[in-house]
Amino acid sequence: MSKDYAPRMHSAEHVLNRTMVNMFGCERSFSAHINKKKSKCDYHFDRDLTEAEVQELQERINTAISSRLSVHMEMMPRAQAQEEFNLARLPESAGEELRIVHIGDYDACPCIGEHVDNTAEIGAFTLSSHSYEDGVLRLRYKLASPE
Repeated sequence: MSKDYAPRMHSAEHVLNRTMVNMFGCERSFSAHINKKKSKCDYHFDRDLTEAEVQELQERINTAISSRLSVHMEMMPRAQAQEEFNLARLPESAGEELRIVHIGDYDACPCIGEHVDNTAEIGAFTLSSHSYEDGVLRLRYKLASPE
């Protein structure tokens, strides 16, 4: 893990991804760069977001985070996980038993990264910028310290 790796940012990425899927019907991010101070996610998308969409996205994410959702892991055979999840970003080295990260009933996906135990540990989410170019929507975000 990078010295800049932050489990609360990684958990926030999961909440962001689920919220994007729920709001826009898009796929989860195809590329992410997660650091302690700021992070970014890239999505295959057909346009930039409106300011109203940015506000709603932030509100939905912060509602999920403030819901104090428990974060837990489940082991699942790769064959079963392949039926339920897109495994494209998961390395083959993850093995035949995959770890599925659940954020309450809000999100579940295969993941090898570290996470918080509860979304209350994440802190307030702010979308710091967004841009669109050549079919890619880039979202940059920051987190306030949890209270």
